[in-house]
Amino acid sequence: MLKIFSKKPMTLFQKRVYETVKKIPQGKVMTYTQVAKKSGSKRAFRAVGNILNKNKDLNIPCHRVVRSNGKIGGYNLGQKKKASLLRKEGFLIKKGRIISLPFQLIS
Repeated sequence: MLKIFSKKPMTLFQKRVYETVKKIPQGKVMTYTQVAKKSGSKRAFRAVGNILNKNKDLNIPCHRVVRSNGKIGGYNLGQKKKASLLRKEGFLIKKGRIISLPFQLIS
């Protein structure tokens, strides 16, 4: 027997995270911590990662959110895909870390 689960409505924090990430322009990145702060909860950087990992909307550029140490971090389509998307935007990535401009954080 199949069970059909209803989707839970998004929380205000989830909406803010998606709105923040949607505004990151091509060629720029934000850290998970920056997204958490802009979304109203400065210490919720892990929650930001969990929220973005569940995103299926291609209009929300989750690949533009990286770790504070320059590592690219996770991605729901895999790290190779995230690295590929970032390279297409002009980033040089080596061993899972952004190593060249335009590693430009936006605030």
